[in-house]
Amino acid sequence: MLRSPLPGDPSAAPGLNLLTATPKAPAAPGLPWWRDAVIYQVYVRSFQDSDGDGIGDLAGVRARLPYLKRLGVDGLWLNPFYVSPQHDHGYDVADYCAVDPMYGTLDDFDGLVEDCRLLGLKLILDIVPNHCSSEHPWFRAALAAAPGSPERARFHFADGRGERGELPPNNWRAMFGGPAWSRVREADGSWGQWYLHLFTPEQPDLNWREPVVAAEFERVLRFWLDRGVDGFRIDVAAGLFKHPELPDSPDPEADERTRDSVNPLAWNQPEVHGIWRDWRAVCEEYTARDGRDRLLVGEASVPTPAEQAAYVRPDELHQAFFFHLLHAPWDAAHFHRVIDEAVRDIAATGSTVTWVLNNHDQVRTTTRFAGDDRLSGAARARAAALLMLALPGAAYVFQGEELGLAEVEDLPDELITDPIFHRTGSRIGIRDGCRIPLPWSGLDPPFGFSPAGAKQPWLPQPAHFAAHTVERVLADTGSAWHLYREALHLRRVLPQLGEGTLRWLDTPPGVLAFVRGEGLLCAVNFGDEPALAPVDGEPLLASGPCPPGTLPAGTAAWWVRDGRTVQTA
Repeated sequence: MLRSPLPGDPSAAPGLNLLTATPKAPAAPGLPWWRDAVIYQVYVRSFQDSDGDGIGDLAGVRARLPYLKRLGVDGLWLNPFYVSPQHDHGYDVADYCAVDPMYGTLDDFDGLVEDCRLLGLKLILDIVPNHCSSEHPWFRAALAAAPGSPERARFHFADGRGERGELPPNNWRAMFGGPAWSRVREADGSWGQWYLHLFTPEQPDLNWREPVVAAEFERVLRFWLDRGVDGFRIDVAAGLFKHPELPDSPDPEADERTRDSVNPLAWNQPEVHGIWRDWRAVCEEYTARDGRDRLLVGEASVPTPAEQAAYVRPDELHQAFFFHLLHAPWDAAHFHRVIDEAVRDIAATGSTVTWVLNNHDQVRTTTRFAGDDRLSGAARARAAALLMLALPGAAYVFQGEELGLAEVEDLPDELITDPIFHRTGSRIGIRDGCRIPLPWSGLDPPFGFSPAGAKQPWLPQPAHFAAHTVERVLADTGSAWHLYREALHLRRVLPQLGEGTLRWLDTPPGVLAFVRGEGLLCAVNFGDEPALAPVDGEPLLASGPCPPGTLPAGTAAWWVRDGRTVQTA
């Protein structure tokens, strides 16, 4: 059953009949829900704390589901909540089939599944197959076993180079800083083999060339599918397989330098596609049982859209995040090029593009697009959101983007938790600034994130969050929240939006405009000066004030050109 909203919950508006809300119909009869869905990413430890320990939890997510329903998303993706020592906040998993006590229990999870089903919300879980925790039973067994044992074969153990094996097996560097290899003490106390970890030493990479690894993860998938989930977001989906000979890299610092999966010897190996075909078959098996489409969406960071398209072929992943849009600078020509490439290469597979502007690893869009002017960053972030939601395909929204939150950049060194900082001593690429707990209500921290009398949130919230609480933005009809809400509502009622075609219009430099379907026009002014609007009349929806005939700088707008009147949310 649905729990009551939290005391003072600003998302529980009177008259909002959540239980009878109509789920969005597919763009065309018979097409799966995921093809044009909008999914909201919930970073569990920063979403809502229900028990006062300063850390968000599953009970908090349950209590805030009415907020997500009111916003109008189709479902939610939960970051890892499994048993973990939390060296990388849950991406170092010690037990893939249990809930970490800091987040709740399996009963809490089952209740969340039930509540999502009542509200018509899809539930996507994060799965981490490239690596596990150094405290996982498998890795503990590997440390206790001898070189060459089956236990060590589940990971990448290798003898070192040099006269006494004192040098790593190859020259690779870890994405989070430092060597990608750590040496272990053997049972007799001597220094022995090395093991591979492309992130931190607490996250040893699994060896997917061993069949037992694939068998174990199929068991994990079935465990959660049997509990009713609608699919999985796959962490490091282009990883899993490394070059079988583990040779030296010609650019060993590439991953460390870019904080991305660049080393071609460590990522995007051809064997990985066989795993996704196997996982797709498991999902199809469950869909055949009950008619509910299950989803696999991959974090596949690869060099080109054409390479990403290989991951979403008809028998592999259903979706893969299109990070090329996320990484695009605020520039019309760059946006035009990456959108063109996505529509051309991804759609050619029969899948739809999965657009994303932000996630738990990236600088928030308000800050990323700001340049020297934070106000322009806020306007550009709103415009980018309206552009993304007008594009054909699916979209993912990171929590807090709808509140207009900016990156928190002034955390004291002693409060930073990101392992990147602790391994490198550098703030470049650290991720705590986008993971600050959400502000829900009130004028002072913890802004409704935790109950009264609770411990301080695990990361401190700045005072300026008071202007961005859910309570505040719901009351302000000009806020980013209402822009998202109205855009999501229009995606439900306008047949031109969601899946379908895109046709570019001729525009002056710095302006992009395209038509969706029959008559929905979206235009964005990337320039610093106002431009002529591509059509006369007031827009149906705009990211900022937009007088008829004018498209102001840093503004996006939608028009319906066939004269239809559409009721906004």
